[in-house]
Amino acid sequence: MFSLLPLMIERVGVLVIVAFLLSRLKSFRRIVQNEHSWKEKIVLTGIFGLFGIISNYTGIEIYRGEIVNQSWLMGIEPTNAIANTRIMGVGIGGLLGGPVVGLGVGIIAGGHRYALGGFTAGACAISSVLAGLAAGWIGKKYRRNGMISPWLAVGVGMMMEALQMVIILLVTKPFDLALDLVSTIAVPMILINGLGNFIFMIIIQSILREEEKTRALQTYKALLIADQTLPHFRQGLNPQSCKAAAVVIHRLTEADAVAITDSEHVLAHVGGASDHHIPFQSPATKLTKTVLETGEIITAKKKEDINCFDANCPLHAAVVLPLKVHEKTVGTLKLYFQHANRLDKVEQELAEGLARLFSTQLELAEAEQQTKLLKDAEIKALQAQINPHFLFNAINTISVLCRTDAEKARKLLLQLSVFFRSNLQGARQMLIPIEKELEHVQAYLSLEQARFPNKYKVEFHIESGIDMVMIPPFTLQPLVENAIRHAFQKEKKQGKVHIYINSDDKYVYIRVEDNGNGIPPERLASLGTAVVSSEHGTGTALYNIRERLKGLYGKEAQFHIRSCPQGTEVSFRIVK
Repeated sequence: MFSLLPLMIERVGVLVIVAFLLSRLKSFRRIVQNEHSWKEKIVLTGIFGLFGIISNYTGIEIYRGEIVNQSWLMGIEPTNAIANTRIMGVGIGGLLGGPVVGLGVGIIAGGHRYALGGFTAGACAISSVLAGLAAGWIGKKYRRNGMISPWLAVGVGMMMEALQMVIILLVTKPFDLALDLVSTIAVPMILINGLGNFIFMIIIQSILREEEKTRALQTYKALLIADQTLPHFRQGLNPQSCKAAAVVIHRLTEADAVAITDSEHVLAHVGGASDHHIPFQSPATKLTKTVLETGEIITAKKKEDINCFDANCPLHAAVVLPLKVHEKTVGTLKLYFQHANRLDKVEQELAEGLARLFSTQLELAEAEQQTKLLKDAEIKALQAQINPHFLFNAINTISVLCRTDAEKARKLLLQLSVFFRSNLQGARQMLIPIEKELEHVQAYLSLEQARFPNKYKVEFHIESGIDMVMIPPFTLQPLVENAIRHAFQKEKKQGKVHIYINSDDKYVYIRVEDNGNGIPPERLASLGTAVVSSEHGTGTALYNIRERLKGLYGKEAQFHIRSCPQGTEVSFRIVK
């Protein structure tokens, strides 16, 4: 019995070597890792059925407890039996593939064992089929809760081998010969099949761990690329953004060249073949045109498939992926390789993931652009609703001055033109220099102070060197107008308005203070957060300024209103 152990270990070693070689094949790794289709079940059945056949051929021929043949077995005497590792392949096949695979492997291995002959041939065939079904049922049950552990595989292997010994005793005649055989081979075969299952499952687990590490690395790389390209793709598909994004992708992938196109032109090409894959020209490959037309991913593993117009192009493989916005193909992402073997499954999956991420980024960029356009439309709508009373009052004031002070009337006409020019300029632009916003304020104040001389005084506290910093238009002038129109309605003393603009390394701070009436507490809470109904005003200007700042700068923007009976302060902060 114990002399059989080292020989059985040798047989297990053969199967383990085969298993290790299989584990290096990408197709086998993919089958082991994924849920099994019928095609994959057939492949698994064939693989582990082959294991069973190899086990039968490499078995050890036994006669009445003695080893009579250790060489390759093509057939045995009717009075002899075989000690082998057949149940190992059957059990592992069932554990990995389920009852269908287990049954198929059992039939193949058992049928082959029956064909070799010997007085236990029938019992071995029956035990192979039953072992495959039992292992498959156990595997199906435990795979639902995760991967099958090596220790479970050990238990299943030993249990299936023990089942075979029982069937040999029940089925094989004569019983004394069967009992003598079982007493010789039972312990070595049970132990060795358990050991073989353990080693095999360790190999399977190493496959899964490697795949998990590969996927984790691939996910990390994809997220890193997405993070570094996000600021560029948020600008949409243009030569500058695509060139910067292509540089990042080329640096962080194994591609020899990276190109990005819109629907008509190459916007950027980084890496090999830059001499003829030139930006701002039509795509150099028929492959790209096909992807733009079909919206499908295309992989080329031969230079002829890329079909570049330059016969000396060094790029021999490529994956071309569509960039889509709302299901419409707006461009392509292309990863080129100088050698086809470098375009493996990992690189292709990474490219597909990047294309989906970039498509999402482009959709967000479009949505962001639409938001900005909407904010711009709001500004235009507000400017179209300029209080006509202001215009009429300004014209009336100027007409009176034409008779009494022609020079002042001329200056006010110029200020009126500056005021409306500022309105038109602000309605066309998202950002303007602080200098221009201050001109708008000065024009408005000149017209108002001509109507109400000495009613209020406005003082400017502007940080030097800040004139050309960009801010959204119509943010300062409405605050000054609010202060003048609402703060001094009941005041007999001269009103004062202070305008403060200063900055630090990151932000610009703008504040307008007055010493007027103040805002009632019951109105203060809603001002700036909603349009309110009031005989003195609706708060539309404050609400619109706050919403625009939030839309343009997000959480970076801050807007505050503070008020007391002695006056009001409105301030906001924007990114410099």
